[in-house]
Amino acid sequence: MAEHKAEPGSGGASSLGATVRTLAQTLWFPAFFFTGFLVCYLLPFHNPTPHHVDVAVAGPAAEQLDQALEKQSPGAFDIHQVADADAARDAVTSRDMTAGYVPDPKTPQLFVAKADGYSLESVLQKTFTAVAQQSGGKLQMHDVAPTAPGDGMGTGLFYVVLSCTIPSYVSVMMLLRATTFGRRKKVLTLVAIGVVESVVAFFVARSMDVIPNEPLAIPLVFLMTQAVALTSFGLVPFFKSFFPGVAMGLFVLLSMPSSGGAIPVQMVPGFFRALHPIMPMGNLIEGLRGLFYFDGKDVWRHALVIAVWVVAGLALIALGAWKDRRAERKEAAEREEAAAVEEPPVEDPSFELPQPSAVAPHTHRLGRQEPTLTGRVTDERGEPLPGVALTVTGTHGRELMRAITDENGEYAATGLPDHFVNVIASSPERLAAVARVMARDGHPVRQDFRLTPRRTAAGAPAGR
Repeated sequence: MAEHKAEPGSGGASSLGATVRTLAQTLWFPAFFFTGFLVCYLLPFHNPTPHHVDVAVAGPAAEQLDQALEKQSPGAFDIHQVADADAARDAVTSRDMTAGYVPDPKTPQLFVAKADGYSLESVLQKTFTAVAQQSGGKLQMHDVAPTAPGDGMGTGLFYVVLSCTIPSYVSVMMLLRATTFGRRKKVLTLVAIGVVESVVAFFVARSMDVIPNEPLAIPLVFLMTQAVALTSFGLVPFFKSFFPGVAMGLFVLLSMPSSGGAIPVQMVPGFFRALHPIMPMGNLIEGLRGLFYFDGKDVWRHALVIAVWVVAGLALIALGAWKDRRAERKEAAEREEAAAVEEPPVEDPSFELPQPSAVAPHTHRLGRQEPTLTGRVTDERGEPLPGVALTVTGTHGRELMRAITDENGEYAATGLPDHFVNVIASSPERLAAVARVMARDGHPVRQDFRLTPRRTAAGAPAGR
């Protein structure tokens, strides 16, 4: 008889492959986060330089100055000729231009807006101080839009907006664990969180003089929280376990560098400048700048862009609900035909996806998942049966989890898929019982069993 020997190293190769798969499944998100921070933060922030900064120059010297600056810093400044000093100033206050320069042999003037960013103001001052010195004059700086007293660096507005952006995304991640909450409750919770964030952020920033007293900022901030939260929640059914990477990429890795809050948008690479008019964070910062420092310039245009994100989020949520209902109808039709179908993926995945598991009955602690299936196992006299094994399987018969009844004969399970499951109650001395139940997110179900002894119920039905 020929002996069959395993190929050398085959077991090791299989073990190595399993290890690699496990690491890839568990560490892909921190690897994505690490790479994203390097690319999206180090790249635009390591050496910010001006790109196509619009400057209004009074008088006929504009063309000559344009040529000189283009030779010195190619692509850094775009010079536009205006009639006089008043026109140069008005171009800055109306946000048509970033700066205004008035050439004069003795006292040249530069109009800037610190509200557009302290680092951009510094670059403009350095550049045009050198221009003034070449003509023998001493530059006079005029800040036509100074920031609030508590925002000396001009970045306070960015951190106010950031404090409402990241929690809006994280709130979605945490609500995905609330298995007893349906879709509607989760949406209402996200709206309530947005109200609290926007009100608290406004009054805290006001107490520190980071922003002026403009209450209209509260609905603008609230609108942005909903743009982030509702869009993130709407993406869950479509990206499932990859949702954290997609939402984090959109609202953290791409939104923050393109917002123009920490570093003015005129000083980041072209890719992020192109994102600036689209992303909700950048539009909120520009809208608040217009509201606080530029007499409401373009506030409603930026609010409209943020509102489009809110509508898109609501549309995604509605589409996800329709997708789930369609899957339920399909499952019902196939069940009637007794056709086996694959279990749909678990709804609302997060960093730690809800897994089918047993939990202690009647134990509800903060941060723990609520039971989605509960029940009690009794004997033929209605007395509780402790130590009975409860096995939950999917429609294929694949075991999802096991539980053991406590001293009161009770059991509880959580994290079950939004689907029909089979629940089997078994004990060595009694006839097993089986039931088919529908586990649904936000709708806990109860299933009790009565087990009869084997010696007195031979041939009897397995259970109810």
